[in-house]
Amino acid sequence: MKSPSPDKIRNIAIVAHGDAGKTMLAESMLFLGGAISRMGSVDDGSAALDYADNEKRREITINLGIGNCAWKGTKFNVLDCPGYADFYGDVRGGIRVADSAVVLIAAPAGVEVGTELVWQFLDRLNRPRLVCINKMDKEHADYNKCIDELSSAVGARLIPVTIPVGAAEEFKGVINLIENKAFIRDASGKYVKQDVPADMADEVTALRNQLIEAAAESDEALMEKFFGDEALTNDEIRTGLRAGIASLSIIPVAATAVTASAGVEPLMDVIVSIMPSPADTPEIVVTKPRSEEEISRPATADAPFTALVFKTVAEQHVGELSFFRVYSGSVSSGDDIFNATRDEGERMGPIYSMVGRDRKESEAVSAGDIGAVVKLKHTHTNDTLCTKSDPVLIRPIEFPNPVLSVAVKAKAKGDEEKANAGLQKLHEEDPTFTIRHDSILKQTIVSGLGDLHLDVMVEKLKNKFGVEVEMEKPRIAYRETVRRMAKAEGKHKKQSGGRGQFGVCWLRIEPNERGAGFEFLNEVVGGSIPSKFIPAVEKGVIERMRKGVVAGYPMVDVKVAVYDGKYHSVDSSEMAFKMAGSIGFRVAVADASGVLLEPVYLIKVGVPEEYLGDVMSDVSSRRGKIRDTGQQGRYQIVEALVPLAELYKYSTHLRSISQGRGFFEMEFSHYAETPSDVQAKVVAASEVQDDEE
Repeated sequence: MKSPSPDKIRNIAIVAHGDAGKTMLAESMLFLGGAISRMGSVDDGSAALDYADNEKRREITINLGIGNCAWKGTKFNVLDCPGYADFYGDVRGGIRVADSAVVLIAAPAGVEVGTELVWQFLDRLNRPRLVCINKMDKEHADYNKCIDELSSAVGARLIPVTIPVGAAEEFKGVINLIENKAFIRDASGKYVKQDVPADMADEVTALRNQLIEAAAESDEALMEKFFGDEALTNDEIRTGLRAGIASLSIIPVAATAVTASAGVEPLMDVIVSIMPSPADTPEIVVTKPRSEEEISRPATADAPFTALVFKTVAEQHVGELSFFRVYSGSVSSGDDIFNATRDEGERMGPIYSMVGRDRKESEAVSAGDIGAVVKLKHTHTNDTLCTKSDPVLIRPIEFPNPVLSVAVKAKAKGDEEKANAGLQKLHEEDPTFTIRHDSILKQTIVSGLGDLHLDVMVEKLKNKFGVEVEMEKPRIAYRETVRRMAKAEGKHKKQSGGRGQFGVCWLRIEPNERGAGFEFLNEVVGGSIPSKFIPAVEKGVIERMRKGVVAGYPMVDVKVAVYDGKYHSVDSSEMAFKMAGSIGFRVAVADASGVLLEPVYLIKVGVPEEYLGDVMSDVSSRRGKIRDTGQQGRYQIVEALVPLAELYKYSTHLRSISQGRGFFEMEFSHYAETPSDVQAKVVAASEVQDDEE
């Protein structure tokens, strides 16, 4: 199987808030396009794109589902994106490689937080989109209310292209305003193409005129014809709409009732006729490696090969499967290619066209199309594939930063190495899941986008790699420093028969500028300490700093000077002065008012206005300092500096106080002094831990 020409491809990301019906819309498209032989269901675990065990059990989309089908001479690459915020990384990946998106809204629920989150990301990437109002056959479904809500929330120009015939129990089908034809259920339950019902003729005429005017405004020639009172043909309407959608001046709206198999065929017709193909999108801009030089690559098969790996999946009995979007050129199985991100050569293995778990081998993948390849040695998500003779880099996908961290440890002794290898593989599958081993805290810390995200990753670790781990609250990476200058003597004297150990040094310690690190000065004059022993004093100080003095955390931003001391011509040694330096530093810190520093994070919280007071009060109760407030669409945005110790499972708490409508991001800001009462608790806890160890 070969790729079609770019103008005969539609790369569509289906995005929505959870439970809007995305997977069933994708399922219906694949069924109508002949890619699957029967309509599966999320409820019974038979959906083609929700094939993973954890997706079947939870009845939600966890992983980006990828499938393709043919519809009226056009190839559809359907990207079923997760609806829950915990899996937003795959949403961003899916949107990035799509040329347009279908934003699904559940008619009974209306606009929800997930709707607005994906809308913001679509805006950031300037992605054309079509709004699909689903579940028109359910109670409280209101097509016009959803349009008004969304228009108010995002300020977009929404133009209906298909409208429902009835709603809830009275729902009968949809009307395609471009074709001016209805698709209404007959006595056998099939949706049949027919004329517009007489009782809707006036409404359809008014909406179709609105549609035609919007199409005309997008093209000068059509505008002249429209204002000359000449009728626009259906092809001309499509041409105008296509231009308006590409420029984001028009957002088309369609109606469906997917579980009743209604409105999906007209929706697919609309996608073919007015949504952009890879040939309609701007040429991709790439950069030369180790350079800021930008060049563009056209979406044609004869251009140099350029592709982005947007998803990696480790499949049992198959290996690592890399999904890639080709932006220019083409690639075939067996081709020698180049990973410009890693500066490594690769050989293309078998290339597949995927429908969920099922795969069909492809001869080649050309510009605009999506494929999958197994067993690339050096390639991971976000890598650019190209030719070695003309290497370029595609701007990587912007994945969200993790917002929840937990410590993990293997349940079975001896499984630590196996667990670490499995966790690293999971990170390669999902870049929003990160792993680091903190040698100071002696913990492996994993981070993700929420409780559910981390629970799913731990399940995957068990099911895919056979390793069970326990999750626990991570320790905080405190640091220590001093508030004022102090002096102290460090003396190490030991006599045990034979050669003894003797070293004395006088140290002065004082705070260094925050972030300046450690500075060591040799101010010894007159040879009270021979120069050969000065490095040993510094080494002793550094080792003591690593172990900490206040509560066992590394000490930072300290200036230390050795200015006097004593030595013995026989008993003095490097080891003696190293011990003297360590002892002197520990004693000096006690007099220099040693203090704990805690990591402080900048958080950005978004909630509807009715929850703003609760969020600000909650942030203050967490020792947070509000830095700024503002508005973003319908959301109030709060920026605050909050100690990391107060942010454990904050994402879960935020969802609770905002009824699931809040979101937040966090990034490290700086270290700050810990309040005395908090420091006392940390010190006490460290003493207990030392006793246990």
